[in-house]
Amino acid sequence: MSSSSDFQQDRHSFSGSPQKWTDFELPGDTLYYRFTSDMSNTEWGYKFTVTAGHLGRFQTGFEILKQMLSEERVIPHLPLAKIWEWQVGVACRQTGHQRLKAIHLLLKIVQCSTQGDCDLTLLKPLWQLFTHMENNSCHETAKPGILLPLHRALAELFFVTENRVTELGSLQEYLLALNTEDHIHRCTAQ
Repeated sequence: MSSSSDFQQDRHSFSGSPQKWTDFELPGDTLYYRFTSDMSNTEWGYKFTVTAGHLGRFQTGFEILKQMLSEERVIPHLPLAKIWEWQVGVACRQTGHQRLKAIHLLLKIVQCSTQGDCDLTLLKPLWQLFTHMENNSCHETAKPGILLPLHRALAELFFVTENRVTELGSLQEYLLALNTEDHIHRCTAQ
């Protein structure tokens, strides 16, 4: 298999049992392969799966989107609503540093968006994560006053978002959309 028709670039050759095959990546959007049998066996051949893209490409996408969101002249041409929706989904699914980076991009989008660009109510799962972390940080006595990076990132995201919706005049709707009715009743009772 190769990324060129002459089989000179990014060449990967395999022979024998499936245990000798390993996963590999090829650059570009085309795969060339050649199957040759030596007739020493009566098996049907080999089966392989080709997958476009790679899950390890998160960093590349992050860097591209971060750069695009940093260019003021580019922002008006971006489909911010769709990017916002994707990024919220990424922030909900990812963990560790990738989640932090996704939250960083959400923060940049909130800061450069105008009214109606982003459905801020999509933040509800992240708000639930944040409130859970807030409630648990009160019970942790090991290092009071020290927040985990994710906790800090979510705190900043929600602080900036709250300021943004206040500027836009939709704070009440935003807060009602993020919280459950049960939570609102508990807060009112307090």
